[in-house]
Amino acid sequence: MSDGLVIVFNEIKAAKDRLKNQANVTPIMTSRTLDRLVSARIYLKCENFQRTGAFKFRGAFNAVSQLSPEQKSRGVLTYSSGNHAQAMALVGRLLNVETYVVMPENAPITKREATRQYGANIIYYDPQVTSREKIAFELAKERGYAVVPPYDDEKIIAGQGTAALEMFEELSALDMLIVPCGGGGLLSGSAIAARGISPSCRVVGVEPELANDATLSFRSGILHTVSNPPTIADGTRTPSLGKITFPLVLHYVDAMVTVSENEIKEAVRFLFYRMKLVVEPSGALGIAALLGKKLEAKGRVGVIISGGNIDASTMSSILSER
Repeated sequence: MSDGLVIVFNEIKAAKDRLKNQANVTPIMTSRTLDRLVSARIYLKCENFQRTGAFKFRGAFNAVSQLSPEQKSRGVLTYSSGNHAQAMALVGRLLNVETYVVMPENAPITKREATRQYGANIIYYDPQVTSREKIAFELAKERGYAVVPPYDDEKIIAGQGTAALEMFEELSALDMLIVPCGGGGLLSGSAIAARGISPSCRVVGVEPELANDATLSFRSGILHTVSNPPTIADGTRTPSLGKITFPLVLHYVDAMVTVSENEIKEAVRFLFYRMKLVVEPSGALGIAALLGKKLEAKGRVGVIISGGNIDASTMSSILSER
């Protein structure tokens, strides 16, 4: 293990210690039907059972808990379409930190309402007119808030990596780990955890065909962006990988694949009907890649189910398409 990897892997282990008794140790579930369909042994790390319903709580708590008392007293600000917003809102309540969230007007109703109920102050914006980053940094400069971004932050990445770390500690070795990709925080953290514990494990990122900026960036070595992609997987509508996550993905991830909107919906249906799991479209990307034969699965394969926050109307629409 190189010195650089030792440092970042140790940050993930330190994050796991901070999250003890705060984050849920989420279950790993299996399905013999899924194993038969893809001819491999599949293990699902179910972050839909995490606090706030997604992996984002891990990074949010790890980041906010390390802010100075003075930073906490001024309040924290973030920008998110939903899952990171909810996580930051809950962490703010737990740590008694005033939290502000810049959120698009078209964010899923379930995520907007949960963010409000957890106690955050929501600042809505029109994504067709301006960017959330622009609004957030203008407010931070004006009011002195500490900014905790949704993915492009070392403390966020370390926190997200604890999901894969838990998985490897329970299962020891895997032949492949499949991870959803939006801004790359979960993917890069998971890949670092894999290299630290199971170096021979092949790490594959998955994103929608309609939001394939990370795949284009990975394959070309040049950062690509996409503006408001119309994918049902709202957690992947980030414009691009970040300045921190992009080089980490290039260095530690082995492959990237994309899946269609229909394949994402079929994965949500499979998880609901066959495994009785409520999973949002972004969280089902790994299963979509497996069922859609977008990669060759052999041996022991881990899949991170990143979240379960889905509107009733969206779930009803997906289920009715059978």
